[in-house]
Amino acid sequence: MTTRRSQARRPLAFALLPALLAIAAAAPAPAQVAAPQWTVVQAGHLLDRPGKPARGASTLLLRDGRIEAVRDGHVDASAFTGVSSTATVIDLRDRYVLPGLIDSHVHLTSDKAGIEGQLEGVSKGVADHAYEAAVNARKTLAAGFTTVRNLGDEDGVTLALRDAIAAGKLPGPRIIDAGNAISTTAGHMDPTLGFRDELHDAIDVHGNTCDGVEDCRRAVRRQVGRGVDVIKIATTGGVNSRIGAGLGQQMFDDEARAIVETAHLYHKKVAVHAHGADGIAVALRAGADSIEHGTLLDDADIALFRKTGAYYVPTLSTVNGYKERLAKNPEAYTGEVRSKIEWRIGITGKALEQAVPAGVKIAFGTDAGVSLHGRNADEFELMVAHGMTPATAIQAATVNAADLLGLADQVGSLEPGKRADLIAVAGDPLSDVTVLKQVQFVMKDGRVEKDVLGLQAAAAAGSTAR
Repeated sequence: MTTRRSQARRPLAFALLPALLAIAAAAPAPAQVAAPQWTVVQAGHLLDRPGKPARGASTLLLRDGRIEAVRDGHVDASAFTGVSSTATVIDLRDRYVLPGLIDSHVHLTSDKAGIEGQLEGVSKGVADHAYEAAVNARKTLAAGFTTVRNLGDEDGVTLALRDAIAAGKLPGPRIIDAGNAISTTAGHMDPTLGFRDELHDAIDVHGNTCDGVEDCRRAVRRQVGRGVDVIKIATTGGVNSRIGAGLGQQMFDDEARAIVETAHLYHKKVAVHAHGADGIAVALRAGADSIEHGTLLDDADIALFRKTGAYYVPTLSTVNGYKERLAKNPEAYTGEVRSKIEWRIGITGKALEQAVPAGVKIAFGTDAGVSLHGRNADEFELMVAHGMTPATAIQAATVNAADLLGLADQVGSLEPGKRADLIAVAGDPLSDVTVLKQVQFVMKDGRVEKDVLGLQAAAAAGSTAR
């Protein structure tokens, strides 16, 4: 039965019909599902799961930037069900292939230090540091490091760089970022250290120092609000701190505990700069997830490492940066900083020699920024010189570092479902770890980022021929 109301609406509906049809015609067609992008990588040797024995001739099947399958032997696309015969084939049959490397401790905004670094800190602006960080990120990726944990910058530069790289706007490693590192007033990350009192208000604008439990909780929440991935703090003095307060504990137990508890409340891990044994213990008792440097590790600290399962990140490469700068300019460091550097050069590696036989979990980290960006792989040689094997050093830079960064389901090994991050070198890194200083091929998320062998062009030509 037709009501008077429906009869009244009918003329309006008919009047609107042409307009509705026009809108429908102008609307974009439903998006077509893109065909999968298949890539076949043939490896001469494959260290797909560091910590396990390497495989011989192997083939990786990649789909849309992730690993679909791993096969023994060299096979082509036709060996895989449903894979197009036009899949790109990358020939690394005369190379050793392993996962993209991970550096758990970098500072991408600069690799200046000492007097030069202090001057740069007040003469260069945010834009300068942004461009510098982008260049350093590219150097790091070219060195074979497809993921890094950036442990501190002052202006949000690396937070923005993290997002730009993730969006494909710039080349660079995947970044896990800490934003501003947190310390107590006069602690290692207090930006006013070494500057005249009247300059402090202009310099101390980031709110990253804290004193007391509530203030330290606030400092963590400020970083969380900025979108950081991890919290970085200092419980001891630092080698480069421009203050004669030593390298011992500089944060109380309740302050460290407040920081760690607050960070964990927001599901953020905590990385702790600590040199002195007392400051290491404070951090581990509070529940820290990693200790950076750990120079004066003692037996009590080792027991705490084993009890808590925290990672130790040795950052041995700092000594390379110190030595190179002093060779270039004997006055690069002055006063208290110079004496601490000389001490650090002499003691570096001793703590790692204690930690390795004790079964402490080790993750690879260089402190690049103190050492030079793009030279990250120098750390491997130092790790082996101080008690690790090439196999365990590589495991520290892949499987272990991925676990520490909370990315074990994404990177660190070459297994189905994980991101297609891989590198290739000419020799066997399990026999000679220094071959990792000469990475010839880098792929991140299935995209070729470095190819000194010209393999991508050859692969494209082969795909066209088929």
